[in-house]
Amino acid sequence: MSTPSLFESSEAENRRQAAPLAARMRPGTLDAFVGQQHFLGQGKLLWRLIQADRLGSVIFYGPPGTGKTTLAFLLAGATRSRFRQISAVTSGVKELREVLDEARDLLSTTGRRTLLFVDEIHRFNRAQQDVLLPDVEHGAVILVGATTQNPFFAVTSALVSRSRVFQFQPLSVEEIEAVLRRALADRERGLGTHEVHIHDDAIKFLAEVSDGDARRALGALEVGVLSSSERPVEFTRALAEESVQRKAVEYDVTGDAHYDAASALIKSIRGSDPDAAIYWLARMLEGGEEVRFLTRRLVILASEDVGNADPQALPLAVAAMQACEFVGLPECQLTLAQAVTYLACAPKSNAATVAIGEATKDVREGRLLPVPVHLRDRHYSGAERLGHGEGYEYAHDAEDAVSAQDYLGVDREYYRPVARGFEQELAERLEKIRAKLREAKGTK
Repeated sequence: MSTPSLFESSEAENRRQAAPLAARMRPGTLDAFVGQQHFLGQGKLLWRLIQADRLGSVIFYGPPGTGKTTLAFLLAGATRSRFRQISAVTSGVKELREVLDEARDLLSTTGRRTLLFVDEIHRFNRAQQDVLLPDVEHGAVILVGATTQNPFFAVTSALVSRSRVFQFQPLSVEEIEAVLRRALADRERGLGTHEVHIHDDAIKFLAEVSDGDARRALGALEVGVLSSSERPVEFTRALAEESVQRKAVEYDVTGDAHYDAASALIKSIRGSDPDAAIYWLARMLEGGEEVRFLTRRLVILASEDVGNADPQALPLAVAAMQACEFVGLPECQLTLAQAVTYLACAPKSNAATVAIGEATKDVREGRLLPVPVHLRDRHYSGAERLGHGEGYEYAHDAEDAVSAQDYLGVDREYYRPVARGFEQELAERLEKIRAKLREAKGTK
């Protein structure tokens, strides 16, 4: 084995120095890896697989900056496998087949396996993902696929079924702080030679604003240190704020973040928590959510979850939809905030939702009820001869505008008002109405 030349060593050192702090501070051992203890901690699943040398193909699913790439590299060392990395964004089937051919050759000649790390694996189309199947199936490669998208939607079911899925969580504030302090203390790879005095509130700010993304936190730390002209660097909260760019909210308007945030918004309004609801609204707006989608959901909720407990909810939601269409962003966020907080505070009833659901079930699964003869249309030639409309009582002729006649032909109660808001008044009124209608049916 040849010894690297001085030139080659210098070139490697130059590349290392040019790398951003986050790349330089990647841990070299599993013991130094921070976070994801729910599956990597001692006794947890991935830890047991490594200890037993039974690691198979896995899919790492989670937000950026949580260690997916780093852990893949460390797993190659822990399993004594050759590490190969490709990106689904830039690589095609040709490159993929070349890597797989090399992996099979290495396995057959040396018995050594290849850990193939596929970054952004959800970017591969179905045909590209299918190319991986035979070698994953036979164990020629240990596939580690990384994705920020839910693999159960973004990765083929055949590949998911042959892999274990590990969901990465954003790093905690304490974990981010540990990563930052390690970088400040490391004199070889980190910022230990720059004489930095960092204030506790500054490091806490960086840890909180990074949203669990170690890469973002380290990037802001490096910007603050290198951009400061004074030595030693007095890293204050003000410097930390200057070093952080306006963060881009991690939000995919067609992916998990969209549906999860929408679910949280609706459930918060349904649960009558205006504070939670307004937060999720802000989160969606900052992420670039389509205003029409938001207003559609609010109109639906006004009927589904508020209903007749507050009859003003639906016209307010519709008015908000029209106002947002007319005004547009950014001003329409005020309209959305008004609608969301009103709906959250309104009394709730799903009685109308339940009623239409039960009636629809009867229509679909039960025997279709004939329209009672006295309710049938008699405004055409020949209807009278068929007896249509005969015996119908005009409701407005009754003293209370409720005529005691049968409108369905069978005894059914679908609408059951709740004892909240305006619907409580409806319930009291309906009790009297139904008592009179039961007279026509001969029931009590």
